[in-house]
Amino acid sequence: MIAKSWAADLSLQKRYAQLESSSALVLSKAQKIVRKLFTLSKRCPKHPRISLPRERPVGFWLNRAQSLLYCNEHGILGSFFEEVKSCICPGEEPTCQGVVPCVVGTSSTSCSSCATDNTTRCGSCHHGNLLHLGSCRPSIAASLDHYLNFDLDMPDAEAKYLLQRLDSRIEVHAIYISNDVRLGSWFNPAWRKRMLLTLKSNKNKSNLIHMLMGISFQICLTKNSTLEPVPAIYVNPYGGSHSESWFMPVNQPDFPDWERTRLDAVATAQCYNWTLSLGNKWKSFFETVHIYLRSRILTDDPTVNETLFYEPLDLDDQTSNMGYMKINTLKVFGYSMHFDPEGIKDLILQLDYPYTQGTQDAAFQMLLEMRNRINRLSPPAPQPLDLFSCLLRHRLKLSVGEVARIKDSLQIAIRAL
Repeated sequence: MIAKSWAADLSLQKRYAQLESSSALVLSKAQKIVRKLFTLSKRCPKHPRISLPRERPVGFWLNRAQSLLYCNEHGILGSFFEEVKSCICPGEEPTCQGVVPCVVGTSSTSCSSCATDNTTRCGSCHHGNLLHLGSCRPSIAASLDHYLNFDLDMPDAEAKYLLQRLDSRIEVHAIYISNDVRLGSWFNPAWRKRMLLTLKSNKNKSNLIHMLMGISFQICLTKNSTLEPVPAIYVNPYGGSHSESWFMPVNQPDFPDWERTRLDAVATAQCYNWTLSLGNKWKSFFETVHIYLRSRILTDDPTVNETLFYEPLDLDDQTSNMGYMKINTLKVFGYSMHFDPEGIKDLILQLDYPYTQGTQDAAFQMLLEMRNRINRLSPPAPQPLDLFSCLLRHRLKLSVGEVARIKDSLQIAIRAL
């Protein structure tokens, strides 16, 4: 590396060429003297032993110069090794190690200049690199595993197989809450019923964040019922108000639809497993899943295009009863990931109070990478949901003003890059 830098120094190359030519002249004179001595020694009873120093390669002189520059403290000369950028000093002597400046060059990991207050550290880096702890490195964010672990991906075929089996290994145990429906009990499906499954992560699992890959519920209808359930699903990614939930566009183009499996074990009712498999394409973060259940009147009339919801005018009118429903189980499936809210807060603090310029740049890179990977899992919508801002607001408990300031800082960092 230093050889490349010196090769680009025209003044140094000119002086080295002069040294090389004068050395060649001295060598030529020495060879003439040796040949003359050899001729004269033929008459001597004992021939002299003549040895000439061999020509030294360029690397030798470079190392010699580096040793004189960097390994000559306290009047003791050591040997410089460029690979480790340090000196080897003679044994049992005070250290000969001097100050070794940073490497300035054109390669991606070289400094564009050394620091003014400490020449052993980089002061600035080439474009596409960032300064971190006095050295340059590619501007690629470090691993986010310590803050948020994204590395658990499951093939769609495997996820679908496990969902069909309702495998407990991918079940995320949530708390069921409803004032309208009690699990395992028959209810009149008139009007809309509201249920929810929530994790209460801020209270119970503050070090985990959760990914939704599927929903399943088992529902039974009385024999000869003329109704069928119509579930509507809203997903709240991290908590907060219900207004920040997103609606699952089931039955819309490209989005998965419910898969219904008839259960024959119950003779007195029609029971089905309803399963919605999101897979890797549609999976997303979740904290609470809201289920709104309405009932639709079954009809075979092809001319009926509109959905006919069952909403009787008089709830006390028994003649309008078209059957009862019962929900036996309601489960969410996915997985939980490591999450360190305090670590992310420390990263955010470095945006305003950097210990060095390098740590601030590294924090920007990691937060940008985190935002991109989180928002990549935003649900389908004309206006994508900013999941990263929701995370800051509801899992890190930052104020609206703080979240806006962080967003502005990241936008400025993007323009600077």
